[in-house]
Amino acid sequence: MSQVNITPLADRVLVEPAAAEEKTASGIIIPDTAKEKPQKGSIVAVGSGKKDEPLTVKVGDSVLYGKYAGTEITVEGKDYLIMRESDIFAIV
Repeated sequence: MSQVNITPLADRVLVEPAAAEEKTASGIIIPDTAKEKPQKGSIVAVGSGKKDEPLTVKVGDSVLYGKYAGTEITVEGKDYLIMRESDIFAIV
């Protein structure tokens, strides 16, 4: 997990997506053009939450989120997703 100088606002979190699968269970190598977007990642930074709704996730949590959730951003050459906590389905 990396250290980032970004603080999300309100109920937003910064997620570092897990690496996409390189090969199938049977050993077939997946080319870059056919890789699925990861739906799992780890929380890198969290906002302060809303007045009536404190955040339930914390830095370091592994989470599952929707395939098209969040907005992709690049910070210091690394790709991250910034999304609302409500876009997260579960902590794993």
